[in-house]
Amino acid sequence: MLRIQAAQGAAMCACPGTGAPRPVYARPACGASARGGCRAVVAVSSEMLVLMLVVAATARLWAPVGASQLCRIRTVRTGKVFNVIQQVQGDVLYFQSGTRLIKHACDKNIALYLGKHVFLTRDNFESSLLPLAIPTSMTVGVPEVTSAHFANAFLLLVVNGKVYTYAYKEDVWQIATGIQHPVSHISGDNCCFVGNTFCTEINNSIFAYSRGEQVSQTTIYSSENGGISFTNFTFKNQAGLAGSLGGVFYFHSLSQIGLLLVNSGKVSSSELSRCTRDPRFCPLPSPNSTSPSTASLPDWKKWNPGFARARHRAPISPDEHTLAVLTKEDALYFGSLEFLSNSIIQLAEGSVWFPEAVLMFSGVGMLDILTPLPDAAFPTFDLQKCPINIQAILMGPGLQVKQCKIELLESRLESEMYTIDMNSKLNLSFTLIPRLGMSPIPLVMVSNPYSLGLQASIYEEADNTFDGNIVYKLDIDLKQQHHWGRASPNFTSSIKRPTISTLTVDIANREISCVDMKPLSMLISVGCDLEKKIVVQNKISACSKGILDPVELQKNYSYVIEKESYDSSYQGQRSDEDLVVQYSYKDLGCPRLVYYDTPWKPVIELWRKSDFQEIVSAEYVLLEVNGVFTYSYAMTAGSASCINQPQNWTSILETSSKKGPFSWNRENYISCRDSSSNLTALEWPDAQYQVLGGLTDNEIIFDQRNGFYIFHLSIVDPYYSYCQLETTFSIYVYGAYPRRAIPPEAAIVLLVSGLLLAVWLAYLVLHTEEGHRCQQCCASLCCCGCARARH
Repeated sequence: MLRIQAAQGAAMCACPGTGAPRPVYARPACGASARGGCRAVVAVSSEMLVLMLVVAATARLWAPVGASQLCRIRTVRTGKVFNVIQQVQGDVLYFQSGTRLIKHACDKNIALYLGKHVFLTRDNFESSLLPLAIPTSMTVGVPEVTSAHFANAFLLLVVNGKVYTYAYKEDVWQIATGIQHPVSHISGDNCCFVGNTFCTEINNSIFAYSRGEQVSQTTIYSSENGGISFTNFTFKNQAGLAGSLGGVFYFHSLSQIGLLLVNSGKVSSSELSRCTRDPRFCPLPSPNSTSPSTASLPDWKKWNPGFARARHRAPISPDEHTLAVLTKEDALYFGSLEFLSNSIIQLAEGSVWFPEAVLMFSGVGMLDILTPLPDAAFPTFDLQKCPINIQAILMGPGLQVKQCKIELLESRLESEMYTIDMNSKLNLSFTLIPRLGMSPIPLVMVSNPYSLGLQASIYEEADNTFDGNIVYKLDIDLKQQHHWGRASPNFTSSIKRPTISTLTVDIANREISCVDMKPLSMLISVGCDLEKKIVVQNKISACSKGILDPVELQKNYSYVIEKESYDSSYQGQRSDEDLVVQYSYKDLGCPRLVYYDTPWKPVIELWRKSDFQEIVSAEYVLLEVNGVFTYSYAMTAGSASCINQPQNWTSILETSSKKGPFSWNRENYISCRDSSSNLTALEWPDAQYQVLGGLTDNEIIFDQRNGFYIFHLSIVDPYYSYCQLETTFSIYVYGAYPRRAIPPEAAIVLLVSGLLLAVWLAYLVLHTEEGHRCQQCCASLCCCGCARARH
């Protein structure tokens, strides 16, 4: 049995019979592959080839196939058969720096060709195209494109120093706002999982900058809405950095921003901190290193002398873990980008180059040489395609390429995005079938080991394939590095900060022939699980006990809150008039029934989809939505063992920009028992402690008032979940006798006064002369009455 364990980001494997572990891979995955699930095709210049290929120290160069014909050329002329003459509207865009091809990361049919003309296709270049033009009303001046990027349903273009957004579905152009200085380039990333908040943030994060300027003096802009508007991007120590700006990149799967500096033939990388704006994006510490770090570029000639001398005619075209290059010498190269080594092979030399050609991967192992062709009769351009089957060429006898070691590497969970909430874990399973007689070593890697930890094990299945191949199962357990308990505190990111990581499963020293056996990648969001929700238990309702009628509650039912019982500003002050509230049965259902004279707190259930998870014991707060204040808390700051003055609704409402029930949450909650907090010392221990749950038995005590209460409940414990778990529910308090019209103190005074008066009157009657005369008078009256009665 082969077992792999990862601790502090290093994967270790122990081979059967050896007992001693040896390192397999001990660094996080970086680059385009580390962005998991974001299959963006990056177009780069020839000078940047080193940065993409040098992932390891060695590579293999293979002999050429020869000048045989690799493809059957065809020309796409769709759209001209009906002689519909289309005209270009606006200023025709062009790209000065050679040719480029940028494919949409999420829609494989959308791509942008950059050359002497610019073409945007929405059907993978399967129809003739008009050159892309910007409306003359935009007054761009020189219509030169220097950079482009797909962001959501927009195409972002830098034209003549300005950033423009083109909504290609609606054919609407707009100029981005907020950029005060000319820029030359934009950069961003893509995430294709619809409905995920992390994906939305990734797609909306865009940088704009002027490449080549001195980094200490340049202005960098950032956008959080997909390039519609920009603001100045500020960070510490920018004035102290040396070199010219080569680029700004957001490595989402590392939770870091990278700055590329170029200075005297050296490339430096510096981490940019966004701590001043958002502490979630503070860079993580690098073990045994400081930032910025500087490294000289390797000697490319030593690594690959023949390929280094080639002059690139068509741009380098990467596609996930492979790339293709067409050189000026009419040589076509194909390479694989592996995690431990790289391989590159020459497929052909001869008539494979075409004017204005670009390379485009159209499928697994399928490469197209694409060239726009002008038409003398139409302004529309045709497309010449030269499709090449890379897999078939590699399997030919001329190259003598080794067969792939594996028959199958798959998982039904591949190319998905998963979420690990706080205190949660994730289990993934993979199937590996090696070629008969082979024993490949799997690699399990995470791109952000500070945040995400893993433990993997591999074992043989009971049944083999029909050909006798062994079937292996690879099980991977994932959870926050903080919860594994094996990592050094310096190797663990802040548990309060949500992060993103990429899990990649690959085979060590994978052959170049494994074209269709690409590494499997998943994007792991260590953050809010949107499928979680909280529900307040409702076992005993006012309807089930016959106090309220559910039919009546659904008929636009309303109730009155007395003016002495509520304050719409949540300050506990008496209002000027009664409040009529419309009860929403659709949202609240039948209210829970609570007896007024019994201390109470809600029972909160955590659900994921339709599955019950647990009873919530985390800290939470309550606030009556309409401002009713006829309730109090059983505990005080002193009885809750606070060492600092606890937060309350008054202090929260004074400092929060949001007013009302939604203003107190896990983002601004500070425990009064945290000695490192910035709360003031405990000065009023008798103040009410307004936090329920957690370590205390705090409860709500209702005043002598019957009626409805509608509460908003918010989980404020920052260590329970990354989600803002909130809900609104209603209760009905009963059993309180009506308040007396006369206060009890006044009634006692009146009673005592009445008794004293009665005693005084009795004294007058029995012990004074006037009292005796009164007695005789009463006796005479009684005698007269009796005599009349006898007659």
